[in-house]
Amino acid sequence: MNSITANNSTIHFNKTCYSSLNKHIKESNFSNIFVLVDENTHELCLPILLNQLETTSTIEIIEIEAGEIHKTIETCLGVWSTLSDFDGDRKSLLINVGGGVITDLGGFVASTFKRGIAYINIPTTLLSMVDASVGGKTGVDLGTLKNQIGVISTPDLVLIDTQYLKTLPQNQMRSGLAEMLKHGLISDESYWNKFTKLSDMSFDNLDELIYKSILIKKNVVDVDPYENNLRKTLNFGHTLGHAIESYCLSNPNKKELLHGEAIAIGIVLASYISSQLVGLPLQTANDIKTVFNKYYGVIKFDESDYAPILELMKYDKKNHHGNINFVLLEAIGKPKIDCLVDELIIIEAFKFYES
Repeated sequence: MNSITANNSTIHFNKTCYSSLNKHIKESNFSNIFVLVDENTHELCLPILLNQLETTSTIEIIEIEAGEIHKTIETCLGVWSTLSDFDGDRKSLLINVGGGVITDLGGFVASTFKRGIAYINIPTTLLSMVDASVGGKTGVDLGTLKNQIGVISTPDLVLIDTQYLKTLPQNQMRSGLAEMLKHGLISDESYWNKFTKLSDMSFDNLDELIYKSILIKKNVVDVDPYENNLRKTLNFGHTLGHAIESYCLSNPNKKELLHGEAIAIGIVLASYISSQLVGLPLQTANDIKTVFNKYYGVIKFDESDYAPILELMKYDKKNHHGNINFVLLEAIGKPKIDCLVDELIIIEAFKFYES
């Protein structure tokens, strides 16, 4: 697979990853090299990276705790302090090895330490490969509110090595799949249709789907890097999905959902809303629900859950002037941004999802 250039960052795949990394390190003459991991990627992924690195520089490993609940400013403070304690300077390099929490937080740390140091992302989950690898979004959560603090900046390189996927449990693979399904729904019906036969595919097929998913996102971000217009379409399913994810994270009576699991619910809800407001055929909404239910099942929500979820939607980053703005689908491959939705239709959507 050919490397992809996106907004001053180059994405390399599989065989070209480590030769490109070693060349970049050699040419850049970094003063220090730091590697950010969590306890899982420290054990399962870091040995793969270290076995491929060709450098005489000392490499300092920084480990944080795994999980969305640690994607906070407090964690950043610890990483910033470690960088400072080990003489990090403006010519240091931070290599982020992990899923979206690591690449989002690590990118934010690098972009703000000493007003910006170089960083490289090595995403190790399917979700981070197809979502966090492109677009330069970095940041952390504010309490349980998703990605409220951050900046847009691009890594020097992104390395997509799909052998890391072999370290993942199935629920993490499903979490990443939700974003790939979304890419098909907002841009390419033929790509979407491939997922109806996913069980027939091999690992090689998955490589091709990952590559296509990254291209879809790259083509959107290239046109609208700062999310003023077209890039908003990448948030299909996220207005409710993020609210559901935050609600389940903060409510001890609810099962904590992975990002993709919550987005899967948000996509089904947004599909129904689309059928009521912007002309998506109801049968298409039903077909979308069938696909997502096959991969994710159905999570039960009580009527008492609706109000707090609706309240959390006001923190969505697409909102402005007091309006909650949805991305909806007029047809597969034809999204519509900045749609206003009545709360009664959202409650109907929950009932559609659970029916």
